[in-house]
Amino acid sequence: MVTLRACAGLVCGCVAAVGVWAGPALDTSPERARTGLKPALRQIGTIRPRGADEIAGSNWTLGCETLCRDYADYEEYKAYIVPLGIKTIRLQGGWAKTEQVKGTLDFAWLDRIIDDAHGRGLNILLETSYGNPLYEGGGGKDLAGGFPTSEEGLAGFDRWVEAMATRYKGKVRDWAMWNEPDINKSHTPKDIARFNVRTAEIIKRVIPDARIAGLSLASSSPKLFDQCLKALDEQGKVGLFHWFIYHGYEFNPDRSYANVEALKETLSNYSATARMRQGENGCPSETATKFALSNHPWTEASQAKWNLRRMLGDLGHDVESAIFTICDFNHVGREINRKGLLHATADKKVDGIKLAYYAVQNLVAVFDSTLERVREPAVSVMYDRGVSAFAYRNRDSGQCLVALWDSSGTPGDAWDTRPAQVTVRGLALRDPVWVDLVSGRVYELPPTCAVQAGAFTVFRDVPLYDAPVLIADRSLVLR
Repeated sequence: MVTLRACAGLVCGCVAAVGVWAGPALDTSPERARTGLKPALRQIGTIRPRGADEIAGSNWTLGCETLCRDYADYEEYKAYIVPLGIKTIRLQGGWAKTEQVKGTLDFAWLDRIIDDAHGRGLNILLETSYGNPLYEGGGGKDLAGGFPTSEEGLAGFDRWVEAMATRYKGKVRDWAMWNEPDINKSHTPKDIARFNVRTAEIIKRVIPDARIAGLSLASSSPKLFDQCLKALDEQGKVGLFHWFIYHGYEFNPDRSYANVEALKETLSNYSATARMRQGENGCPSETATKFALSNHPWTEASQAKWNLRRMLGDLGHDVESAIFTICDFNHVGREINRKGLLHATADKKVDGIKLAYYAVQNLVAVFDSTLERVREPAVSVMYDRGVSAFAYRNRDSGQCLVALWDSSGTPGDAWDTRPAQVTVRGLALRDPVWVDLVSGRVYELPPTCAVQAGAFTVFRDVPLYDAPVLIADRSLVLR
């Protein structure tokens, strides 16, 4: 397969609209996402990407993390955000980067990022991580760093949070709590709950209509989640939070959802309004020895498939969904984390656009807030392996699509398809086409493929493999 980095120098027609590219220009041609897929159908088009400024709303958040620790460079990748099509980005506030001289808060580094993102029309989810070793007992400044514990450290943290909320009131409405506190095993559920309440109450005092995502747990353990919620409930503080965040990585992303449904059920015992939010998930594009999903022979192909399956699995289970992350980052002292949609060098230079970038671009161009999930049983699939399948309807036109994929294992590199029989009930698929989301290619379905039987339509010999495909009304994918 031709790698996309080999094609990354192609000229992007929208350069003038988004500014000068620090790295390779985007490929905007219909063949921008090359794969080895050959479904034996006639191609009739390709999904047209839509920028974030063309999409009213969607389920997705894009990770723009680690800038607070200088592991990545926002200037290197900022021009790639809007063309991807995702409207919300996740940032980390970085107390240690902001207060490098005790008593002096210098937000200039974060101002540049937030002002730029705000100017691009992006919504920001700002995370209150991490501590500051400048203070004795001020907590750790990196992943797994402990909470501030001393009176001086806690007072310093409070000042930083209040100053940050005051400074970005009117620019940042959505906030998240300290990232992955459960990785540090000294933190009990009661500790996590207390620190969440402490932080959220400061933000709410400054921004009464702030929407706050609580817990930000690395784990998707229903038991831990229940313990944290119980501790919040004992304080009468569950209502501070609009969402609750979990992460929870799995080699096969479809194995996540037993826990996700258990998390949703647990939350319903404590709140009728708060929602679950998947706050960080992504897949490497090569073998890694550290971080989540390490010691597996990942490639750009399996990364792209994994990301699409996780995104559509989250959408199908009614949780907001984050993609980790926009760009590879060099976690100094560990290794380069290759979960980025953009490839970067050790010195933080973007030098390539991965297949996953274009695949995500295809997905978000189709799955925006104009679609609603068809909740009644509407799809059944006859296939010799496990399948995930979800149906959607356009809220205004009533046009429909079905998303489905082989969910039986960890995504791999093969592009071979196997035939499936797909039966849909009560869906108005008037002009159906077959779509491969990784490449964005749209194919004609032969007239003999579909058989109508009352309220049921049976699609025979539908190509299926370990990445999402669609049976969709043509106008939903060829705009």
